[in-house]
Amino acid sequence: MDSQKLETEVVIITGMSGAGKTVAIQSFEDLGYYCIDNLPPELLGTFINLMINSNKQPRNIAAVMDLRGGEMFHSLADSVNKLHEATSVAPKVLFLDAENEVLVRRYKETRRSHPLANSGLPLDGIKKERELLSDLKGRAQFIYNTSKMSPRQLREKIQEKFSPKGSNVFTVNVMSFGFKHGIPIDADLVFDVRFLPNPYYIEELRLKSGLNEEVSSYVLKWADTKTLIEKLTDLFSFMLPQYKREGKTQLVIAFGCTGGQHRSVTLAEYFGKLLKTEDKTVITHRDVTIRKE
Repeated sequence: MDSQKLETEVVIITGMSGAGKTVAIQSFEDLGYYCIDNLPPELLGTFINLMINSNKQPRNIAAVMDLRGGEMFHSLADSVNKLHEATSVAPKVLFLDAENEVLVRRYKETRRSHPLANSGLPLDGIKKERELLSDLKGRAQFIYNTSKMSPRQLREKIQEKFSPKGSNVFTVNVMSFGFKHGIPIDADLVFDVRFLPNPYYIEELRLKSGLNEEVSSYVLKWADTKTLIEKLTDLFSFMLPQYKREGKTQLVIAFGCTGGQHRSVTLAEYFGKLLKTEDKTVITHRDVTIRKE
């Protein structure tokens, strides 16, 4: 097995039902991990060997394993030991816990029944589950008590601990579009820049786009454009940290003009380059290649 394949990190997410495993697996997915829910422990080694021996770029793996697996769950400890021996991959176990009262309240709020509560009382199931998981909890490298954590705080804790070094969790997608072709359905923020002077009416600029220096210079020279840039720069400097703090992993900012050729492209390029200094930024121009009328 080559050294590149040994770089694969495996995190097993387990713990008490209602302690936040769904939020956890979503957080790992946002970090770029290959995620799988309710994987039978006996298939863990086979699955990981398949991943690390594939021809594709190795990916980190996060797998949720809990008592939904029934009898198969009890083989988890043995599966972890065998995995280390067979693949030289040492899985990290993340155990999510919470106080009994908190778990009972969460079950009542969701109106779900505990998988081990044969009597129908959540607390009975929680106590039985805690007893069954006591050995596994002792083997865990990471134990997070989520009793006083919000979903956002749990995401932040996981991102801080498991985010690959140098990775950008928060991605800003800046795009341009033409209103005549429809508003992008995946945009979080949409800015209409059709009030700015339109290069379409300048004959020598009509068949060019905002990617051309002549067009961008024309759009950017106006006082209204400079005012807009100033106000949006101030807005983004305020809003982006708030989105990050709330646990959002990406933001789509869309600039629209009539055809998506000139003004929107110019503004998308401007702010895409401006925001790239702090965050991972992707610039796309949805309609710039559509033939002009």
